[in-house]
Amino acid sequence: MRKILLIGIIFSFGILQSQKDKNQKINDTITSLDEVIIKGNSILGNKFVAKNRTGAAYYLSTDELAEFNYTDINRALNKISGINFYEEDGFGLRPNISIRGTSPERSSKIAIMEDGILISPAPYSASSAYYFPSIARMQAVEVLKGSSQIQYGPYTTGGAINFVSTEIPKSFKGKISTSYGSFNTGQTHTTIGNSSKNFGYMLEYLNYNSNGFKSLGNKLNTGFDINEITSKFRFEIFKKSKTKQSLELKFHHYDEISNETYLGLTNSDFDKNPFLRYPGSEKDKMDAEHIQYLLTHEVNFSEKLKITSNFYYNGFKRNWYKLDDVVFEANSQKISKVVSNPEKFPGHMSVLRGNLDVENSLKVKANNREYISKGIQTKIDYHWYGKNNSFNDLEIGLRIHYDEEDRFQWEDVYNINNGFMSLGIYGDKGSQGNRISSANSFASYIMYKYKVNRLTISPGIRFESIKLLRDDFGKSNPLRNSNDLSSRENKVSVFIPGIGLNYTFSNKVSMFGGLHKGYSPPGSSVGQKAEESINLELGTRLTLNKLNAELIVFQNDYSNLLGNDLAATGGFGELDPFNAGEALVNGLEILLMSNIVESNKINIPFSLSYTLTNAKFLTDFGSTQDIWGEVSDGDRIPYIPQHQLNSSISFEANKFELNLNANYNGKFSTVANGSIEIPSYLIFDISFKYNLRSDITLKSKILNLFDNDYAVSRAPAGLRPGHPLGIYAGFEYKF
Repeated sequence: MRKILLIGIIFSFGILQSQKDKNQKINDTITSLDEVIIKGNSILGNKFVAKNRTGAAYYLSTDELAEFNYTDINRALNKISGINFYEEDGFGLRPNISIRGTSPERSSKIAIMEDGILISPAPYSASSAYYFPSIARMQAVEVLKGSSQIQYGPYTTGGAINFVSTEIPKSFKGKISTSYGSFNTGQTHTTIGNSSKNFGYMLEYLNYNSNGFKSLGNKLNTGFDINEITSKFRFEIFKKSKTKQSLELKFHHYDEISNETYLGLTNSDFDKNPFLRYPGSEKDKMDAEHIQYLLTHEVNFSEKLKITSNFYYNGFKRNWYKLDDVVFEANSQKISKVVSNPEKFPGHMSVLRGNLDVENSLKVKANNREYISKGIQTKIDYHWYGKNNSFNDLEIGLRIHYDEEDRFQWEDVYNINNGFMSLGIYGDKGSQGNRISSANSFASYIMYKYKVNRLTISPGIRFESIKLLRDDFGKSNPLRNSNDLSSRENKVSVFIPGIGLNYTFSNKVSMFGGLHKGYSPPGSSVGQKAEESINLELGTRLTLNKLNAELIVFQNDYSNLLGNDLAATGGFGELDPFNAGEALVNGLEILLMSNIVESNKINIPFSLSYTLTNAKFLTDFGSTQDIWGEVSDGDRIPYIPQHQLNSSISFEANKFELNLNANYNGKFSTVANGSIEIPSYLIFDISFKYNLRSDITLKSKILNLFDNDYAVSRAPAGLRPGHPLGIYAGFEYKF
């Protein structure tokens, strides 16, 4: 890490020295950065704020999202350095995202928000994101890394992602967008809205569906059907008062049916046909529904003082009915164990492949759960100018929050005959999980920004007080008689400090750095310690002619890393965190952007991002129920590639636009000792748009242009393929 830091410092100051003579000729008064209080649902608001933050940040704008009209969040985030992920279903329905080397499983170690509100089903008590906002209905995505994101807990190690949903327009407008293509994949997206002096509204509908690209016996559907409805209503209140106030009500409903499985493939079967689905996964299906109510109250007392309050309720219920165990000759085994050791379990594999007719051989678990996440949060923003034309900004945030996960699960047993499944035994309700995990939390933070001349300093501190509980009613208590109840409770309180600095040498060169405490809450086991780390970053932003560049080195030094027992990673799915000891993550992030050609007729923008991530354990331990396996000091943390590279180039003319994107994902290990790996892959996507009229655009795209067959993961249970060649076309009508 010292070498990486040294390279970064030498690079930065080398640039600065070469600019010294030019800088002396520049007027000492740098262009004033007009500070604007951002809208309540946004944390950056635009690219200008992201580039001038005292920490690493990226604002993925509406135009960038529209280049490919991605529906897969993994593809959309590819161009942002510092983000790691591994795919699962090929469509991005349940992403596994890591920022700066945090554990990627189900994106459970980063703060995921929609319109500034924590959006994971139960962010404190069960943070694994089995529901994830649809990128197709977002107008922007905001990513904070390092000390930039200390305001947005409870996960402060790697970063935060905020999805900004479609806003209420200032005047009457709307759009109808539709596309269709490979695997009978279709998408329809419609919005309409308007604003007057006192009232505004926005109505939105999104449907996304596909038959899926995997093959299952008798041509069974392996795809999904998702419907979403969003509405927003905004009222300006107390118009005669000098104090401006508004109320905005947001409602969102999501329902999903997806024929998705945890069952992957053995090495030999993947080599023959990477898109095969074993007959033993025939009944696997996710049935999910999400609902959100959000009331936002904004008070502008003056140009200097604004208070924003959010009252929110998120409800999510799902039943992922999926194969969990396979039985052969009275020997029951987890599917992850069977698929990873096919030579050891040939009989079990024959059952999965449908080559044997066996009664009561496939155990399908109804992972039936309901989630609640609700609370009140308030942000007070006050800014003023002081002596020497210094700028001061004080931000205070408060949040009272409750969430819970209610498990009421059972397991049915199926026969398999001629490669098709039939129900053999109904399971007892609650026999595979009958408990409620919950969390009560109080969070607050204070952030202060002081800017004088070229220097900006942003110290801050966050406080989290969390009470985690688990009430287990037992496997033989479907009526939840309290006499059989067993409970446990864990309380934690923590102060999370951080500081960020930015120094602007000129309009073309600046440096920034930060130091903050990384934190992730523990589980409900009594006395279990939280995940903690000390995190550093140092970076420079510079402009050389037409080239904009950002170079960052970072280090996250864990004193106590936590792993999670997730079924999604081959575990038992109990969600119990376990201590993984010390770990060290460091790396380098590079972002280059340039408009190679810029004229009235033609633009050719180009971007390149590179991420180097070194992620290693510093402690010996065993986690045989998790993807990490047996761990030794010095082993790499699995599922974190060391190298990632993304590059895009566009050709934009008056009538048409052509975009090409290349993404390289380096190889990564799937167990800590590195004995099993996912090979590296390079994938190209291309998109084309033609403006038929000012209000009608024809569009098309090709995913995986050269139709590469590639593996993306071995979790949850066996090898899984990435998206094959896909061709899609449609149109967009704006009014």
